[in-house]
Amino acid sequence: MFVKKAISVLYVILISLLCFSCRSTYKTQAFLQENIPVKPDYTKESSWAVLPTKYQENFKTHASNRLDTLQADVFYVYPTLNTSKKDIRWNVPITDKEQNNTVLNKAVLMQASAFATSGKVYVPFYRQAHIRSYRLFDKGGKEAQDLAYSDVKSAFEVYLKEYNKGRPIIMVGHSQGTTHTVRLLKDFFDGKELQKQLIAAYIPGIRVKENEFSSIKLMKSPTEIGGFVSWNTYKKNHYPKKDKDWYKGSVTTNPITWDNSIETTLKEHKGFLYTNGKIYNEALTIQITDGLVWSTNPKFPLRFFMSFLKNYHAGDINLFWQDIKENAELRTNTWLNIN
Repeated sequence: MFVKKAISVLYVILISLLCFSCRSTYKTQAFLQENIPVKPDYTKESSWAVLPTKYQENFKTHASNRLDTLQADVFYVYPTLNTSKKDIRWNVPITDKEQNNTVLNKAVLMQASAFATSGKVYVPFYRQAHIRSYRLFDKGGKEAQDLAYSDVKSAFEVYLKEYNKGRPIIMVGHSQGTTHTVRLLKDFFDGKELQKQLIAAYIPGIRVKENEFSSIKLMKSPTEIGGFVSWNTYKKNHYPKKDKDWYKGSVTTNPITWDNSIETTLKEHKGFLYTNGKIYNEALTIQITDGLVWSTNPKFPLRFFMSFLKNYHAGDINLFWQDIKENAELRTNTWLNIN
């Protein structure tokens, strides 16, 4: 009983979002127009998971006490949450209560919260594509991801028109959220006027090449602004069982030192956010390899059960939560001091 409970808790800790190392067979159906969920209206607050005017109480514990003093914004796109093998839907409607609860109490709480002291946070609900859209990209997956992106794009357009008011922006995505955020960066920022407002883009959890953008550059120091950072986390000395070469050549930002350091010490790690709300510092060390950030098994309650896990994808952000929080604050202050 204890083991089952512990494993269940660990599942929540790591926000089991997306696993590129498995090729499970999913039930599916043809992508048909009549099955597409209703398009969201982002002029309505109900279409947003988070707005500065609607922070959940658990999210407020990580946010600034002086929201009115924040001079920047954060636009966050959450990762793949629909991974059910029984769910044949290509896209989840934004009225799906189970999905929305997961968005708010896993993804937003454990990821977007790291940026809540740097800017006012905006998180749209969107008709997210099922995880199989990556494996079955040519059999409905592309259409599903394009539909999801159309929502994210519409939400961002409303954000710019109704909320931004010329404020600097931190762009954040993870996993599928990064897939869409990369497209947003290309459509709205890369070589365009809005790039002047970009503080930084944090886009882990998907393969991103250093030359992904024309004008938005990879940031290689902790105070750089106007560029992007990205990484994919795995247990030290392990690779995906399949698609081992998929990550090779992708960006591997050091999410602790934010520079070209290849290894870190325990003392450098600022903190892992655990589901009990506590932050465990000096919990892990990392090593940079080709395409992956290798992490030691972090020191935290129930760490024994995590020792069996090799893919740390789901922890790309909360494993380095305090490190990201402080770096986002630093880059924001740097941008504000220059502009």
